[in-house]
Amino acid sequence: MEWLEVFPIQLKPYLYLLDEGHMATGYVVVGEEKVCVIDTMNGFTDILGFIRKFTDKPVVVVNTHGHPDHIFGNVYFEEALLNPKDLEIAEGFINMPEFQEACQKYKLRMPPFKPIVEGDVIDLGGKTLEVYELPGHTPGGIVLLLKEDRILFTGDSVNHHLWMQLDISLPLSQYVEELDRIMFLEDKADYILHGHAGGFDDISLLRCMRNGIVEILEGKTDNDKPYEWFGGEAMQHPFGLIEGKKYSSYESVICYKPQG
Repeated sequence: MEWLEVFPIQLKPYLYLLDEGHMATGYVVVGEEKVCVIDTMNGFTDILGFIRKFTDKPVVVVNTHGHPDHIFGNVYFEEALLNPKDLEIAEGFINMPEFQEACQKYKLRMPPFKPIVEGDVIDLGGKTLEVYELPGHTPGGIVLLLKEDRILFTGDSVNHHLWMQLDISLPLSQYVEELDRIMFLEDKADYILHGHAGGFDDISLLRCMRNGIVEILEGKTDNDKPYEWFGGEAMQHPFGLIEGKKYSSYESVICYKPQG
């Protein structure tokens, strides 16, 4: 992989945000005994090399879902955790000729995936990550709650630019049900860190995004605009945030396929 500068931002003494060329975001959580990497981005950045500059603790790698901008950086590690429901998706991207050629060129390889499912707990020593499944953007999306510090890592499942127009995405009505199932996390977290963030978002982003999906389902889409992406054209629905709360972005939309 050709090197792309990563911009590490130390959010807390134990927490780093890694901004890979403003294309994807990964996180490093440092516990007393272990380090956890949450999403490894596109593979342009040797995250392990970054970690080894300040600690030799064992590293656990977690992928929130199977898209390439969250898993390709696994090539610098020995193994990674992924929800099995996203394994087929991940393998499809891994087997792309362009990625295989890049791995051969730079003498890298994708490590095996090990399963991670709801109810799993990752103990880093003084820092505990609880795993919850949130299918929607992809079938096997997960979120991780850093229990002691009330931070929810959401990958692409909860963010300011939600993609639900993909063929693999759940219908919006089902996604609302999944969001409602884990909405109790509002009481367990104060902040969200998602897969394309520049910093912390207030936990209210979770409900604001959920309410935006309901607006689509209720047909409140008069102000929606076409959204062009590499897979064609969809629609995008703006959703409102709560005045006075802290967000990393104020342009918030849900991308979806119009029905009918």
